[in-house]
Amino acid sequence: MSLAPPLPPPSPPSLLVVLLLLSSTALLCESRLSLDYYSKTCPSFKKIMQETITNKQITSPTTAAGTLRLVFHDCLPNGCDGSILISSTAFNKAERDADINLSLPGDPFDLIIRAKTALELSCPNTVSCADILAVAARDLVIMLGGPYYNVYLGRKDSRFSQASSIEGKLPKPNMDMSQIINLFAAKGFNIQEMVALSGAHTIGFSHCKEFSSNIGNDTRYNPRFSQALKQACSDYPKNPTLSVFNDIMTPNKFDNLYFQNLPKGLGLLESDHGLYNDPRTKPFVELYAKDQNKFFQDFARAMQKLSVYGIKTGRKGEIRRRARVNSHYSVCPKCLSSNHF
Repeated sequence: MSLAPPLPPPSPPSLLVVLLLLSSTALLCESRLSLDYYSKTCPSFKKIMQETITNKQITSPTTAAGTLRLVFHDCLPNGCDGSILISSTAFNKAERDADINLSLPGDPFDLIIRAKTALELSCPNTVSCADILAVAARDLVIMLGGPYYNVYLGRKDSRFSQASSIEGKLPKPNMDMSQIINLFAAKGFNIQEMVALSGAHTIGFSHCKEFSSNIGNDTRYNPRFSQALKQACSDYPKNPTLSVFNDIMTPNKFDNLYFQNLPKGLGLLESDHGLYNDPRTKPFVELYAKDQNKFFQDFARAMQKLSVYGIKTGRKGEIRRRARVNSHYSVCPKCLSSNHF
């Protein structure tokens, strides 16, 4: 028989340990994205989104292209957090007022505001603007004949938006292909994904100021197309709103004709011509021009990847009550570090 004293019972976990475990579990649950994130907290989410998107697109057919562009301009610089939607204040110049964003059309902003207003009435302080934008872009692509892709929900909205934070993080029309490839690579996207995402140019338009300096000086343009562009943009110095469809064949249909146009010299922007003439990107242009299903498959996969890039979840963001105003720090972001709050 052992004469060793019995072992003492295990001591209960300290309150600190319990609190840390509970906190970690809560953060994990908060930050988990899912396809049915709002099924219990906002059952009318899908219905409200579908009605708002359909009504806006019917009224303003350029909404789809503008919304898709808005997603790129929101996600690529600092993540898909709805920061592009925030308005500037007397204390802060927001992203939407950065030079590269001044040409963003008003219809997609109006769409997000309409959807957010309707959702706030149905389920207040529940659905993020970032989620609204992500779903709106996907649904509008489908409305124009494009592919379906999953949009995981549960993003939070950014509390900050500063124009200076996006400098050099978005492709510009006059960038060469190496610059564009490097820009996307810095965000984790390979060349094929970049080319697939460029297929978004199958819908929408570009302002004459973005390509007019190339007309007549770039032999990669189809001669008849170049002449037509000169006529279409002849008054653009007086009327900076003049624009031309990116895909002159089927501008309101999401298809692969954008890629079919490039070998014919029917690209609009410098970057369009670069895609076909650069040996790193040309094989994918030719692939997508021949195989629309492959383009759709790769575009859907790349968009799903983009839609979760740099997202904010849990306590890293907020549910913005109004699309254009961050709920807590709309007055002076810099004041946060100077004990004003």
